[in-house]
Amino acid sequence: MFDSVLKFSLQNRIFVLALTAFVMVYGWLALMQLPIDVLPDLNRPTVNIITEAEGMAPEEVELIVGRPIEGVLNGTAGVTRIFSTATTGLSVVRVEFDWGMNLKDARVAVAERLQLARSRLPKDIEPNISPTSSIMGEIQMIGVTSRDGSSNPAALRTIADWSIRPRLLTIPGVSQVTVIGGDELQAQILVNAEKLRTKQISMLELKERLAKISQASGGGYLTVGDREWLLRNFGRILNHSEIAETAVGMHLGKPVILKDIATVEFAAAPKRGEAAVSGEPGVILMIQKQPAADTLKITEKIDEALSSMKGSLPEDVEIKNDLFKQSHFIHSAVGNVTEALRDGSVMVALVIILFLLNFRTTVITLTAIPLSLLITAIVFHLFNIGVNTMTLGGLAIAIGELVDDAIVDVENVFRRLRENRAKAEPAPNLKVVWEASKEVRNSIVFATIIVVLVFIPLFALPGFEGKLFAPIGIAYVTSLLASLVVSLTVTPVLCSYLLGKSTSNRMADGTERSMEQDSFLVQGLKRSARTILSQTLDRPMIVIVVSFVLVIAAASVIPSLGRNFLPPFNEGSAMLEVAAKAGISLDASSALASKVESALLGIPEVVSIGRRTGRAYEDDHSAGVHHSEYEIALKPLSRDRSEVFTDIREKVKAVIPSDVFSSLSQPI
Repeated sequence: MFDSVLKFSLQNRIFVLALTAFVMVYGWLALMQLPIDVLPDLNRPTVNIITEAEGMAPEEVELIVGRPIEGVLNGTAGVTRIFSTATTGLSVVRVEFDWGMNLKDARVAVAERLQLARSRLPKDIEPNISPTSSIMGEIQMIGVTSRDGSSNPAALRTIADWSIRPRLLTIPGVSQVTVIGGDELQAQILVNAEKLRTKQISMLELKERLAKISQASGGGYLTVGDREWLLRNFGRILNHSEIAETAVGMHLGKPVILKDIATVEFAAAPKRGEAAVSGEPGVILMIQKQPAADTLKITEKIDEALSSMKGSLPEDVEIKNDLFKQSHFIHSAVGNVTEALRDGSVMVALVIILFLLNFRTTVITLTAIPLSLLITAIVFHLFNIGVNTMTLGGLAIAIGELVDDAIVDVENVFRRLRENRAKAEPAPNLKVVWEASKEVRNSIVFATIIVVLVFIPLFALPGFEGKLFAPIGIAYVTSLLASLVVSLTVTPVLCSYLLGKSTSNRMADGTERSMEQDSFLVQGLKRSARTILSQTLDRPMIVIVVSFVLVIAAASVIPSLGRNFLPPFNEGSAMLEVAAKAGISLDASSALASKVESALLGIPEVVSIGRRTGRAYEDDHSAGVHHSEYEIALKPLSRDRSEVFTDIREKVKAVIPSDVFSSLSQPI
């Protein structure tokens, strides 16, 4: 089969070159469309069920809400684990499925089971399935503040809830936008118990009647002559002042107006969370993305949307979209690996030039690198595989081997053409190229297959480890097989065009070097090899003993090597958690968090801080009001990261009581 491929390539050289040009263009377009993320998609299919239970203690939430939901979900096909958390007024149940389970099917199965749970829950308790989000969590944090305090917390929250959040949810790839901080306004009816008793209306009657206000209903159609009229009962409340004018009952034949027995106020709703932006009161929006969505493209669209909204906001309102951006780490991580690929390609080119000392052979060999990478990009595009640190790492490992197949073929063709020119009757160059390529074909194929087999066990890793490390093997194997295809098709064609027309190669100084001569480096290595072999072949026992000692020494060092599942990442940001004793009020917890925030702002490397105390409404982070979380954006570090983290720990320790817990890590 490989002989046929080689023969077809040499017989249809123009077609092969045209196909190569097409692959380069298509590969580049595919590369530009690949989604980019920090890590591969590590989502085990998980469905989160969030249930708000206002006023219930954690024990009641677990007993009345959490357990009934868990009970009906047990036995769902494909479920591997169900676990839940309960806090004051909130239950979060997480249902994990097998890796092979389709997430949409999992959500449908959970939704069907929840229909059974609703009959077992209290009347006003409604469980909701949270939107599908990536395991990478929040990709961006946005802060909304007032520069001079003209906009109060209620105005900031209104802008966040009704202007910014709906706009961000329209962006493709955004799954959820959670808002915390500020004051969420609501109409509050403060009932006077004495007036209620005088009017002989019970609280239950009042509650039922208030539940029916602000309703609109249809009254059918009325036909008059040849005209048709739509009948409407329009009773919707348009502002909170109209609530006070609502009739809520009858007393002694007269209607009782709500303002006669209660006061209606438009005030802040009770809350379980607070937020601050770099020490200033504000509102924070946390953005989560959908699985497999391109973080960089979503972040770019978010920034564009926020920029377009600034003109419609009050002048004092400021939107800070850089409290935390996952894209910063992606740019850094991908940039570092890209630099490694670039440097590796340059080093490979230098080695080839030093060994072959021929411009044309170097060009032919180096074409294997971009072609192999572009073919890999096409395969990634066709199978919906994204670019991340793992796939780029696989390519970085393979970069030196991508030219192996090509260089073996080029070197053999180069040598056979040189020998052919020394003959009295040289054979046609195309025939020499065919025979030379055929001569090393088996070696190229077998060597590539052996290297590929080494990575096969990587695909057998189960669970999380397999999802994490399999992309390395996919990138490595795909690029290596692509280089094999290039060496069997493109490389012989280029050899036939570029190596068969001249017997000399122009040097940098303008002189001509005969192609029959080895490079100076190769000549020196051959002389050194002859010297080394002459010394070692006569002393086999010494060589065996020294090699055995080196192997034992290397093996003895292995137990002392450190062990980490992943190397430490420098994300350019930090995440601090501070937890006071349970039972502290939200105001007291927020005051403590503000002290910590002020201390952190004194560190030179800290650019901005997004602080959340407690939780947001319908947030699946079931944190109590005693818990505060800080997203700390850091400028390019002038000090070592460990020194900065030590400074953060010391600053925090100096302002918190001894019974307050703190933990410092990184967001990802």
